[in-house]
Amino acid sequence: MRILIVEDDELVADALKRGLAAAGFAVDRVGSAEQAEAALAAEEFDLAVVDIGLPKTDGLTLVRRLRRAGNDLPVLILTARDALADRVDALDLGADDYLTKPFELPEVAARCRALIRRTRSATSAELHIGRLTLDLKSRTAELGGQPLEVTRREWSILECLALDAGRVVRKEKLLRAIAGWDEELTPNAVEVYVSRLRGKLGEAVSIRTVRGLGYRLDEPAA
Repeated sequence: MRILIVEDDELVADALKRGLAAAGFAVDRVGSAEQAEAALAAEEFDLAVVDIGLPKTDGLTLVRRLRRAGNDLPVLILTARDALADRVDALDLGADDYLTKPFELPEVAARCRALIRRTRSATSAELHIGRLTLDLKSRTAELGGQPLEVTRREWSILECLALDAGRVVRKEKLLRAIAGWDEELTPNAVEVYVSRLRGKLGEAVSIRTVRGLGYRLDEPAA
């Protein structure tokens, strides 16, 4: 899953980026609302973490602009402003969650996971597809009740496919799930990781190639 951090404080942004990356997210960061709008227009993200006190255009105005443009990207406001009026304004303008600084990184990561699950209509941190079970919190997988060993990038692709099980996920989206701006990977990397996952999953679940579009995770045919 890919997150865009919109934060102008270098220390806060660096801590967030490192913490969320350690939690398994692909993370990119910009320092202004204008840069955020440009990034969101050019690429897809699963969630944005937005500070209110940005230079020039503030974070609330950014949220307002996104919603007026029809962009339903989940937004977590992360700010030092703890007044009730600020929380109410942010949520009324279209933010999905609100957390004040100082913050604990595990809570930020948990809120990010919850918001992303909500957009995929997943009500629990545990996903079941056939004999495959994914625990999104612990980032562990089981196949038929036995631990399934996967690498960090294999997990990211499997998680992305599982959250959209039964639907086609474009190869470009899978690539973005495993690589931020500071990592150079080609679309061929996705094919390599998908091939490895197929070998590990066997016939328990199927990762189908939808030619010209991407991949789809399905339960095995009865």
